[in-house]
Amino acid sequence: MNKIPKFILLRAFEAAARLQSFTLAAQELHLTQSAISHQVRELEGYFGRPLFIRKNRSVEPTPEGARLQANLSRVFDALEAACNEVALTPSAEVLNLYCAPSFAAKWLGPRLPEFMEHHPDITIRLSTGAEPIDLTRVQDVDVAITYVNVFERPGVDVIALGKERTVPLCAPGLLDDRLTASQQITELPLIESQLSHTSWSDWFTLNGLRLPKRPRPSFDRAALVISAAVDGMGVALESVRLAEREILRGELIELGRNVFIEKSVETHFFSCRTNERKVNKIRLFKSWLLAKCEVAGDD
Repeated sequence: MNKIPKFILLRAFEAAARLQSFTLAAQELHLTQSAISHQVRELEGYFGRPLFIRKNRSVEPTPEGARLQANLSRVFDALEAACNEVALTPSAEVLNLYCAPSFAAKWLGPRLPEFMEHHPDITIRLSTGAEPIDLTRVQDVDVAITYVNVFERPGVDVIALGKERTVPLCAPGLLDDRLTASQQITELPLIESQLSHTSWSDWFTLNGLRLPKRPRPSFDRAALVISAAVDGMGVALESVRLAEREILRGELIELGRNVFIEKSVETHFFSCRTNERKVNKIRLFKSWLLAKCEVAGDD
């Protein structure tokens, strides 16, 4: 800690770099412009290099300054969140939730306001990631919702969030009623979902069809694949659960329903530490989540 510059210097620099103005930084921090300028110069002296390119009416961070500002902004945001938690009412709780990105964006996010409305004393802090998380090692996460891969460890409860239908989906404008579903699926562009548990190769084999040998655009997130399909890029092989809103709005339609063999498997899993399963915030969130997924609880 002795090697870290004074907080007041870092605060002045972060504001000036973010606003690209010593004047605006001074207004935000209730200081004079000369004070901001002095503190920034002291910080530059500490690092032994300039952190700004000075212009007539503005300042621009150097590459080193831009990196420092980005990191400091994240740290200050975390500090603010930590301080806000202290100010919560005595009955308030914070639920740290780690979730697969597409599930968070396409399914969980639109439903969270309902949970928050019914449980106003529970504040959701959501982070996302494609990799599974080991709750026996990561103590700052309360519960996790992961895709396909899940760390099953002694001391961790895991429950599947029901089966999901994975089917071909495309914009209605791509369909041609004069052709059969099999003809269309072999002629239309196919969109590859890089992390999907079901590939187009598997799907074509399952349905006894020959996979067309042509390049396929690919994305590493189901949410991006669904968006590309809505935009008419081609046919997506994705979860009906994740594409629920697009299907209801008529932006996507299932190609070959009741014609093709479909896969329905468990793909998303809820996890929490066994010794915390009765903690109020975790118990309430789990009960709500399983009800929304129409999965029977084990309590």
